[in-house]
Amino acid sequence: MPAVLARLAAILVAACLLFASQVLTAPQRAVAADPGYLMTHFIGEGSTNQQIYFSHSTDGLHWNDLNGGGMALRSTVGTRGVRDPALVRSPGGDRYWIIATDLCIGCGQSWGDSQANGSRNLVVWESTDLVTWSAPRLLNVAGAIPDGRNAWAPEAIWNPATNDYVLYWATNATLNGVLKHRIYYARTTGFRTISTPQLYIDRPGTQGIIDTQILEVPSGTGNYRYVRASGDGQITLEGSNSILGTWTSLGNLSGIGLTGSQVEGPMWMKFRDRNQWALYLDQYASGRGYMPVLTTDPATPGTYRLPASGSHNMGGTKKRHGSILTLTAAEESRVLARWPNTAINRLQSYNHQDRYVRHSNFEVRIDPNVSPAQDAQFRLRPGLAGSGTVSFESVNFPGYFLRHSDFDFQLASNDGTTAFAEDATFRQVAGLADSTWSSFQSYNHPDRYIRHYAFQLRLDQITTATGRSDATFRVTS
Repeated sequence: MPAVLARLAAILVAACLLFASQVLTAPQRAVAADPGYLMTHFIGEGSTNQQIYFSHSTDGLHWNDLNGGGMALRSTVGTRGVRDPALVRSPGGDRYWIIATDLCIGCGQSWGDSQANGSRNLVVWESTDLVTWSAPRLLNVAGAIPDGRNAWAPEAIWNPATNDYVLYWATNATLNGVLKHRIYYARTTGFRTISTPQLYIDRPGTQGIIDTQILEVPSGTGNYRYVRASGDGQITLEGSNSILGTWTSLGNLSGIGLTGSQVEGPMWMKFRDRNQWALYLDQYASGRGYMPVLTTDPATPGTYRLPASGSHNMGGTKKRHGSILTLTAAEESRVLARWPNTAINRLQSYNHQDRYVRHSNFEVRIDPNVSPAQDAQFRLRPGLAGSGTVSFESVNFPGYFLRHSDFDFQLASNDGTTAFAEDATFRQVAGLADSTWSSFQSYNHPDRYIRHYAFQLRLDQITTATGRSDATFRVTS
């Protein structure tokens, strides 16, 4: 009898472990209770457009630009530009990553340069709440690939078979005497280190492949657990029951008039309230950005259809190669609170009215004729600390705020600490020199105010008429 009980106990433990594993490794969600969707994307060429942008939708077809259409995150590493961002949620829903191509076309690098000798790195951000993000870091993924010349269009998917992520991307490299883009993969647990890269997808002859994204299909839908869409001259569909196993060609979307000469950057989305999917495709050839193609069976090319005219709206900015995350109610609430459509303002000096508060190399001063103009533009956010307060977030370095340190000012990245929040928070009060203007009282040093001195911004006690004038500003557009 004890042996029987021991065996039953072992079976129960094994079942519990299996159940826990199934719960922890569920990589995606798209259920009716989820209220909306978050898209991360870039919007075009140039240093400010090749950054991280967010958009939100409640139905997956009509999109609103977050942050007033402004960038949400900016890369300050590598080429200082990013394209093709992928948004990854951990199995437990307690950590998020953005991984992106380290590429800034037109910012000192051409398409030819980036293909022949581009960055071998990806850019990675990390967060525990979708709203406070780490500083960007570089992850070298192509440096170990023989003759690897770049690293483009990264994606990642949780693999329950190995209990880690399969990170995959395109690299231009010579293999068997042929130089072209192929898809490589590596395994990772936290996007800080990776296993040795391996060849993942290769096409015959000289045909290259750059973009691919894998969708996990709910059980009971079709014959495959995973479907991937790739840009390889066509928009090719393949199916498999194992991420790193054998993939079967299913066909392409040429039957509805879409080929790789017209569209790229496939981006999957499962509708939360029905068994229907959208495969968003970037209309790069016509410069129109994303459009959705709809299907009730991702593994069957014949089920895909173009959207009816007027059935979707992509918002104010052009949306290019990115990814979509289905949001829980808590996630959506945090995201919408963090990136509302807040006005862009400048701070004009009261006693030097041709000068405005601006950042320059992350130092803060007042200057006339600020160039670039965005260096003097800020969004007055609800204060990072306290209530009825304000914090000044940079427009062209989102996530960076005016902060005092040793009573000197700098533009600094929000590190999420209480000390940072308090140093970057102020009370907007009637102007000390003119009550129709404004002054800004420090949250954690309420006897001190923002003022300029020799055109540098400082946090000072104000005791003179000159000090009152130096500490008075107009919030203007």
